[in-house]
Amino acid sequence: METKNKIRPLENELNEKKTAFEHTASADKKKKYAEGIASVVHNEITQKALQVGDTAINFTLPNAVGEKITLYDELKNGPVILMWYRGGWCPYCNMQLHYMQEALPEFKKLGASLLAITPETPDNSISTKEKNNLEFEVLSDLDNKVGYQYKVVFKLTEDVKEIYENGFGLSNFNGNDKGELPLAATYIIGQDKIIQYAFLDADYRNRAEPQDVLEHLK
Repeated sequence: METKNKIRPLENELNEKKTAFEHTASADKKKKYAEGIASVVHNEITQKALQVGDTAINFTLPNAVGEKITLYDELKNGPVILMWYRGGWCPYCNMQLHYMQEALPEFKKLGASLLAITPETPDNSISTKEKNNLEFEVLSDLDNKVGYQYKVVFKLTEDVKEIYENGFGLSNFNGNDKGELPLAATYIIGQDKIIQYAFLDADYRNRAEPQDVLEHLK
């Protein structure tokens, strides 16, 4: 168990968060969230998303300060770790961002760069970047346009959409009221533009462990 704690800190912290939710959330909220995850499973989002062996689709998106970042340009310098996060409002996303930031020096040693994509507006993404002291690019994918190209986008159930809207105002973060979010997907894209690693999970509380990403980069 000690070894697991040592190399899978993100998973351990995510599990603690899940356990706390199970103890504190109402039965109704737990039911609605479970139905939300079941909807992603039913619609086969993880199977439809781009997979290992597929060619990564090029895109250009603005970073937190409005500079345009193009995937294929980044690939000229080395492999790219491409991760989606739902928003700065999501505690599970913030945990992953924190641990990916911690692993960033190791990623760089292996020649890789890290790009994080969020459907949040640039103003909200810069707040997330500042809040988490992130030293990698945070890109704003309004209306999930790139997310749709990678087929990682799903529609929230009406119940979950209502909880998010009433709870923190999802539409204000995303600049629309479509109620759509990306999977918490993580890819490693080689310089040949081929996807080498893909973490895809219908449950947004499960995330790619930085240690696993490192192992695939080596």
